[in-house]
Amino acid sequence: MLTHRPVPFGGQPVTAAVMATYDRYDVAFEHGEGAYLYATDGRRFLDFGGGVAVTSLGHCHPHLVEALTDQAGRVWHTSNLYHIPQQQRLAERLVAATFADRAFFCNSGAEAVECSLKMARRFHDRNGAPERYRVITCAGGFHGRTLATIAAGASAKMLDGFDPVVEGFDQVPFGNLNELRAAVGPETAAILVEPIQGEGGINAATVDFLKGLRAVADEFGLLLIFDEVQCGIGRTGRLFAHEWAGIAPDAMAVAKGLGGGFPIGTCLATEEAAAALTPGSHGSTFGGNPLATAVGNAVLDVVLAEGFLDHVRAVGEDFGDRLAEIARKHPDVVAEARGFGLMRGLKCVVENKALIARLIEGGLLSVPAADNVVRLLPPLIIETAQVDEAAAIIDAACAALAAEAA
Repeated sequence: MLTHRPVPFGGQPVTAAVMATYDRYDVAFEHGEGAYLYATDGRRFLDFGGGVAVTSLGHCHPHLVEALTDQAGRVWHTSNLYHIPQQQRLAERLVAATFADRAFFCNSGAEAVECSLKMARRFHDRNGAPERYRVITCAGGFHGRTLATIAAGASAKMLDGFDPVVEGFDQVPFGNLNELRAAVGPETAAILVEPIQGEGGINAATVDFLKGLRAVADEFGLLLIFDEVQCGIGRTGRLFAHEWAGIAPDAMAVAKGLGGGFPIGTCLATEEAAAALTPGSHGSTFGGNPLATAVGNAVLDVVLAEGFLDHVRAVGEDFGDRLAEIARKHPDVVAEARGFGLMRGLKCVVENKALIARLIEGGLLSVPAADNVVRLLPPLIIETAQVDEAAAIIDAACAALAAEAA
């Protein structure tokens, strides 16, 4: 049986030149196509991990490959000392498709969140209230691995060994508006929330909770910041998950699926919020360079095409139904199916890593999450045939684990 251990390739340790910060599975890949990855030993895997919700259009999507190679033959990088036409076009398209008026480009989700946190502090400072710097976050949230973002997430595991913890974050239970409102004080600057928690275990906020966040932010003059690094770029069947609630934030962190596998992030914001960041107050050497934004534009070409998000919604509903059926069929292995669209999770009774190992044996890749959850984050291009294939592998893996426990 395939085990979860940090000695992946043929049982040999990763070269000592690589820091031991990952606990890797015993498989490596040499190429991919669509929803599939092909390992160095010839095995084929259905990729429902998606590089942790990154490969939004699958592997080697022809349009993305063409955009990247074409741009690579022109110019890779110039820095933000100069105008970047590809960046300007991507910003205009994101602004046209969302609540935002401005975009700041960076390289990752953590950087996008950091930008929003700096924006919140400077927004209040520039408006005569420098004492307002604290940010309310929710238990189970994950916002990145920088010192500030691990403080925002407040996970004991993520904070271990990184004292002193960055000051300025107040955490409340996810979904509890009463406690959130009670946490607002004279130093509160903003609220930072994932509409669907990914790393925290695929926990979806209710429409009422999201609407309530907007109301609290308006009442107390706070910036509402959504972290849609994982749940954005079409994963729920709308471009961004908060759209289901019919409200909008003041700022939003975006990354992962925006590049379809190429590193890119952005902080989107209203004109009022974005005005806090002036020349010299924030920046990025690589952020929004020609290569990254050429690919980002190619991703939007596909995701914003007529009918694409309708397809995601339909396939996502089918996938959710299949997972709910599996949970009912194997209650000794899966406690419940969670999630929305193509951002799904199985809350396990057995150890989640045991189920993940069985899925790998069956040819399906997935991702662990907190609360003993197995995350399933397939590319948005999947068809019913891949849903059927994945459901069969999950069903067989659950049956095997149930038989072992009997």
